[in-house]
Amino acid sequence: MLHDAAVEGGIPPEEEKFLQHKEDGMRPQFTDFEGKTSFGMSVFNLSNAIMGSGILGLSYAMSNTGIVLFLILLTCIACLSCYSVHLLLRSAGVIGIRAYEQLGFRAFGHPGKIIAAVVITLHNIGAMSSYLFIVKYELPLVIQAFLAVHPKTDKDWFMNGNYLIIIVTICIVLPLAMMKHLGYLGYTSGFSLSCMVFFLSAVSLLKRPLRVLWVEQNQATHVAACVSTKSKINLRLDLQTAYTIPILAFAFVCHPEVLPIYTELRNPTKRRMQNIGNVSILGMFIMYFFTAVFGYLTFFENTEAELLHTYSKVDPLDTLILCVRLAVLVAVTLTVPVVLFPIRRALMQLLFPGKSFHWLRHIAIAVCLLFAVNLMVIFVPNIRDIFGISGATTAPTLIFILPGLFYIRIVPKNQEPMSSRPKIQAACFSALGFIFMIMSLTFIGIDWMSGEKRNLGGH
Repeated sequence: MLHDAAVEGGIPPEEEKFLQHKEDGMRPQFTDFEGKTSFGMSVFNLSNAIMGSGILGLSYAMSNTGIVLFLILLTCIACLSCYSVHLLLRSAGVIGIRAYEQLGFRAFGHPGKIIAAVVITLHNIGAMSSYLFIVKYELPLVIQAFLAVHPKTDKDWFMNGNYLIIIVTICIVLPLAMMKHLGYLGYTSGFSLSCMVFFLSAVSLLKRPLRVLWVEQNQATHVAACVSTKSKINLRLDLQTAYTIPILAFAFVCHPEVLPIYTELRNPTKRRMQNIGNVSILGMFIMYFFTAVFGYLTFFENTEAELLHTYSKVDPLDTLILCVRLAVLVAVTLTVPVVLFPIRRALMQLLFPGKSFHWLRHIAIAVCLLFAVNLMVIFVPNIRDIFGISGATTAPTLIFILPGLFYIRIVPKNQEPMSSRPKIQAACFSALGFIFMIMSLTFIGIDWMSGEKRNLGGH
């Protein structure tokens, strides 16, 4: 029968040590690693997991909502993400398990474990593919600009995106993915975040000069844009606005990484890990908002779905813009190994349950995953629709639906009956996830039927 070790031990729930008790044969052994990762490194890893390619589409989202509504929506989603982390940590603390898939097993048996593992795998493969797609299409352009060569042909290997993603995967991603523990990636995660801070700083510095240059190049467009600028800064509500809600809703997906980071945390308590989640989400909230504001106030109506494309149209050879694009490439490349860890853990749970750590298995799964993702990025010309469906279903499942259901099923009824306020809130939270899923799938269906191409964002 489920029990609350914190209550039995007389320890306040927020100070309960993670995995402090064993249950005969019930606790899977993923690693013999005793938590040694510092608070700061854990913040870097979780922040890097949150930050995704979707940051390049936030200015476009703001152009469809106005600044005020964008800020309201972003604040709501950030608060909901913090609450979702709380539900996961509370559920994990009750029974002392360290994996998202094992929470599914405890809540719904073997089907719950399979569903959790499959959802994590699909979502994170989609995220890894979106990062490598950015490398595939942006890195040749950056090399072309730095070498001042014309794109006459793809015969030069260094101008072929397919070759470049293979080289980047083998030389950078694979060695990092072979690390035994996620905590070791704290340094690369910190560097990745530094690149995005540089990106934010450059976006703010480029606002005024690029705005002037853009106005000079597009006088007629500028006059038309000025007509609706005031209303769009304040508020905008229409069908186009509705398309931006999924972008913001999925901007803080980090939940598959929460428990692995919690496991490797030094002095792991629920309060300490919740603080890591809060700090990471707050940091990304600030970065998201200011990136969106400065990008939007530079181009207003002309902001494209990917901000880098908009900048390259103004002055593709500008040195600062090239450095910004290179910084984004470095950031997304260093995020791929962080996203790979939860997939490998999910596959370990499905294929090798109860097995102790083995280097051959550890490396083989990483190689197979990266091989499959590279094949997908190379041979599938347009996977936006495929991952649009995946993102519209897996993201709300990971953020809203499963954490709420886990909490309802795992926390004992003698502690919190179904009529209690926390469980009613968890039920409403899961229902909100279903609403987001239906909305997202509806918008994608409208896109397909109308033949329009909209970017629903990525992670």
